[in-house]
Amino acid sequence: MSTPKIRVLIVDDSAVVRQTLRDVLESDPEIEVIATAGDPFVAADRIAEQVPDVITLDIEMPRMDGLTFLKKIMSQHPIPVVICSSLAEEGAQSTFRALEYGAVEIVTKPRLGTKQFLEDSRIALCDAVKSAAGARLRTLTPSHTVEPKLTADAILSPATHAMAETTEKVVVIGASTGGTEALKTVLEALPADTPGIVIVQHMPELFTRAFANRLDGLCSISVKEAETNDTVIRGRALIAPGNHHLLLKRSGARYYVEVKDGPLVCRHRPSVDVLFRSAARYAGQNAVGVILTGMGDDGARGMLEMKQAGARTIAQDEATCIVFGMPKEAIKLNGVDKILPLQSVAGTMLAYAR
Repeated sequence: MSTPKIRVLIVDDSAVVRQTLRDVLESDPEIEVIATAGDPFVAADRIAEQVPDVITLDIEMPRMDGLTFLKKIMSQHPIPVVICSSLAEEGAQSTFRALEYGAVEIVTKPRLGTKQFLEDSRIALCDAVKSAAGARLRTLTPSHTVEPKLTADAILSPATHAMAETTEKVVVIGASTGGTEALKTVLEALPADTPGIVIVQHMPELFTRAFANRLDGLCSISVKEAETNDTVIRGRALIAPGNHHLLLKRSGARYYVEVKDGPLVCRHRPSVDVLFRSAARYAGQNAVGVILTGMGDDGARGMLEMKQAGARTIAQDEATCIVFGMPKEAIKLNGVDKILPLQSVAGTMLAYAR
């Protein structure tokens, strides 16, 4: 018996974009586009006729903007939403608001380019729709209450003359669907002298810088988009730039990062596996690995390599994941020391990094 296809409603004010998205999505045998709409009012009529499994939604639209429509959907009739945004950094803030309101994924609109570019964006779009179809929905309204910070003294031994020794710990984190909010929860709870952190969050180019800046404003630690040769230091998190791999490297007692191009790995660029494998190689038992919510198996093999190299490893539990794909695969491979609810990740991560 064949599995039913994932039924998609495309909402975008451009007829060209609607047709392009339809062509891209229907190239995947598991996806069926049941309707398209030029604005949210038409979309509401389409939903009344037939409820889709997933909606792809543009944020900038006439008559009613995508954010208002998203809030209405999430409060009245929650349906998984993939934000399909044009590649514009200025639009990034509203995109993050969309994730807070309950959207599941962000992808950039496919635009004409090389054959390879179109293929990469086809994979990203189809994977986002499939991952949204299996996501556990939160009807979240944005919470502006910052969780109380953990005090460093409760968990960390006093800082040593860190860089003179080679026992300095480093934390690597991988996340995908649902990860922007999960990372916010983890990083907001960390004290200012937390060991250096390197992060891969599957996210399109240009959005990662805005995401890093947004977290930087919310957290006690500083957060920035990584650049080659950035040093991994206490009190700072480095986030992989979209569309580039990020590797942890070491020179003497200094950990630093390298931003690299290259093919998709585990269907992603940046890939969590690439980061985790570099951590296994260059940090070994000085590393702590964390795998959060996300679809697929990116990071599972890399986490096993980290554990085999002596690192401590943590996976987010199923109950608090939006999509329990990546943690589940890492657990299946026996690459995980501890499986924890999201709220407990920061504390255990710090204890391991003591």
